[in-house]
Amino acid sequence: MSRLVRMDSSGHSQLAEWAGPGAEFEEAVAAFRAELEQGYIGVWDHRDGTATHVRELPEHADLVILRRPIAGG
Repeated sequence: MSRLVRMDSSGHSQLAEWAGPGAEFEEAVAAFRAELEQGYIGVWDHRDGTATHVRELPEHADLVILRRPIAGG
């Protein structure tokens, strides 16, 4: 089961879950896009210590994390 989570003040909130193509994935895509519009960044966690910045929700990803950009200067 694939998951879309948002890092927030509670630690994280699960926004969507899907098992392949279909209505659940389309709902996850809509949630992903809505969070991007709010300024979040999507990161595909590859579960091997690496991650990839994503602008579209990968259907076959196990875990996609949404987070705010890191502030700094």
